[in-house]
Amino acid sequence: MVTTESAVEQIDYAATLSDRAKQLIMASVVLGLFLEALDQTIVATALPAIVVQFQGIDLLAWVSTGYLLASTALVPIYGKLSDVLGRRAIIMFGIILFLIGSMLCGIAGSMLQLVIFRCVQGMGAAAIVSTAFAIPADLYPPSERAKANGLIGAAFGTASILGPFIGGFLTDSLSWRWVFFVNLPFGLIALGVILWRMPRLGSLRREPIDWLGTGLLLLAVIPLLLALSLDKARYSWSSPLVLGLLIGGTIALIALLWAERRASAPILDLALFRTPAFAITAALALITGGAFLPAVLFLPLFLVNVAGVSATIAGTALIPQTLAVVAMAVISGNIVQRTGRYKPVMVVGLALAALGYILLAFMDVHTTTLGVIWRVMLLGLGLGCVVPLLSLIAQNALPYRSTGSASSTIQFSSQMGGVLGTVIFGALFSALLIAQFALNVEPVARSLPAAQQQELSLDRLRNGSSNPKSGSAELTVPADILPATAVLLRSAVQLSFAKSVTTIYAYVAGMMVLGFLITLTLPEIPLRSSNSDQPAAGH
Repeated sequence: MVTTESAVEQIDYAATLSDRAKQLIMASVVLGLFLEALDQTIVATALPAIVVQFQGIDLLAWVSTGYLLASTALVPIYGKLSDVLGRRAIIMFGIILFLIGSMLCGIAGSMLQLVIFRCVQGMGAAAIVSTAFAIPADLYPPSERAKANGLIGAAFGTASILGPFIGGFLTDSLSWRWVFFVNLPFGLIALGVILWRMPRLGSLRREPIDWLGTGLLLLAVIPLLLALSLDKARYSWSSPLVLGLLIGGTIALIALLWAERRASAPILDLALFRTPAFAITAALALITGGAFLPAVLFLPLFLVNVAGVSATIAGTALIPQTLAVVAMAVISGNIVQRTGRYKPVMVVGLALAALGYILLAFMDVHTTTLGVIWRVMLLGLGLGCVVPLLSLIAQNALPYRSTGSASSTIQFSSQMGGVLGTVIFGALFSALLIAQFALNVEPVARSLPAAQQQELSLDRLRNGSSNPKSGSAELTVPADILPATAVLLRSAVQLSFAKSVTTIYAYVAGMMVLGFLITLTLPEIPLRSSNSDQPAAGH
């Protein structure tokens, strides 16, 4: 591939910056990343109050979907630009755009305005995420970088724990608008420290910007993500809109691959995938991204509809998993930094994660809340070993000049895995639950008198109907059904949910076993002790 980069004096910031400067820069980056991660969970608790004020239930999903589209599609673009223009310019632009979006969301006067401003927030978030994973590579050589990556993983985990509590407190005590306004003071602090202490960072290659590739990438990713994210109850897979988006995105993707093979400075450098360690790491990012969300999405359904706990308890039951992820992210980073070896940690992490999902797949109607918690803690320990190391392995396998592209590609793969996992497993769960209801619940329902059959709504039962007045998770059935029949009906619903959720976990366990087998082929490349522009030996 022909390149047009000019000779630029490369500064080894890992060697020239003081430890205090590095710590301040990392603190500001982690704070900016924490706000971005917090925003993904804090807003969810404010959505009911937002819908009440704006009466915009039809646009509710777009508050999250718009943010997701913008924050995912732009990640690889910002990553490449950070290599050319410098990390400081991109992350400052991202934080400023994120804060502008936050302020606009806080003053939004309608649901439509809120959706548009959330897209602005997402555009800024993409710049923050793509550079936050690359900046540790500028400040520390690979042999000293694992701890910093562990802190980034811990920031994500901590945000997922604190987000719902902070969002609920601000919404109840002040207003839902403060879930957006709260970003402003902390974001300005991060911005000030970056402006004060952070140098340009990055390889600063003088290359032409691949505008054609940038446009084609957006034309490919946005329609495909949109097709995957649309509510399939309203827009089925065979609807003209979804089919049109899928076809258009696929055509743009083919054109992108053709254009990038001929570009002198491609926005999506396919040559990176010729390095085995990078290609394997990107595959692992896709797999772990797809496997991470099912625990969060389907576990509350199991706890509420099978274990019989309230929605509040079901939410807090996920906290031990997140704490395990945070703890192991820090511990695994320290282990890799001390030993200089990442493959054993990756192998152990994937094995623990696979074992965790296998054990989740063996749950049944007798599994208690405590039985669920220790299983997800084991899963969290495994994922905490793996996720923070992915960027480090990819960066170490490639020349320093490709740090931004490498980091953003791994992050993009992880986010795409999350989207695909949510869509695929969500659709599979719906199909499984319908089949289980036909097998277990409908025979019981057909034994009821005709009047009671009409009163009983299987759709409500499939949606996890509970008693909203009492706050309990006890299944509500018509009052005139005989107690013995009501017990049979409740047991059938519990069995249906248990079988459906555990089947999903069995499939995800298979994914994690595949990830474990792929990890066995991962080359163990010695971590470089300097930020030279040569890839590590042995890649």
